[in-house]
Amino acid sequence: MNDTSDPKFWSDLVDVLILGTGQTLYMVSIALVVTVVVGLPLGILLVGTERGGLFASPFGSRTAGRIINRVLDFVVNLGRSIPFIILMIAVIPFTRLVVGTFIGSTAAIVPLSLVAIPFFARMVEIALKEVDPGLTEAANSLGATRWQIVRKVLVPEALPSMLLGLSTTVTSIINFSAMVGTVAGGGLGDVAFRYGYQRYSTIHIVAVIVIIFIIVQSLAAIATHFARRFARTSSPEGRVSAADKLELQPAPTGA
Repeated sequence: MNDTSDPKFWSDLVDVLILGTGQTLYMVSIALVVTVVVGLPLGILLVGTERGGLFASPFGSRTAGRIINRVLDFVVNLGRSIPFIILMIAVIPFTRLVVGTFIGSTAAIVPLSLVAIPFFARMVEIALKEVDPGLTEAANSLGATRWQIVRKVLVPEALPSMLLGLSTTVTSIINFSAMVGTVAGGGLGDVAFRYGYQRYSTIHIVAVIVIIFIIVQSLAAIATHFARRFARTSSPEGRVSAADKLELQPAPTGA
């Protein structure tokens, strides 16, 4: 397999890399979707349940809001503090329960999502805290509901920062997906381990590094492009007023 003079070497190399790249993109894309779907509302709740937040008193109880905030904060910190290799082993029973096995690319999506969700949730929290509080107050004065403020003010204003945070999250997922490959998870990490390490093929390792670099740089460039685009939209020169965003009219005064 390491004889570059063998006519089959290069064709086999291409086939292996295509398969590994496809598996990596599959794992990363699904894990990314799960991360956004779960991490975005988690980050919103982290901010919203803080003192003075939009959801500080769920069910009319400030105590409930404080408990929810502390539980979510603990879960996020716990998820970010556990080394991935330990998390991957610890969630094997859960992975088997969800997908029926703990081996393969599909099974790898579970630990990849679990490690990325807390990270992205914290990124969302940081981005939301950067939003000008005056926008929330203006929207509230227009009679907007809490969810309208979240959907039409907070998230659009924080979107540039969240996109940059998402870019960092994707990079982490790709890095962890390579680690999954060393334990029969498939992907480019599996190619580097089986062919590069076990068969001493430097060409395979270099090829994997180049492909991962291209994927990371491409995704980072896309995220940066859209972050700058939305940042211009949210700038003072191009900012849409709170009334336009909410498509609401000021509450009429009583006669």
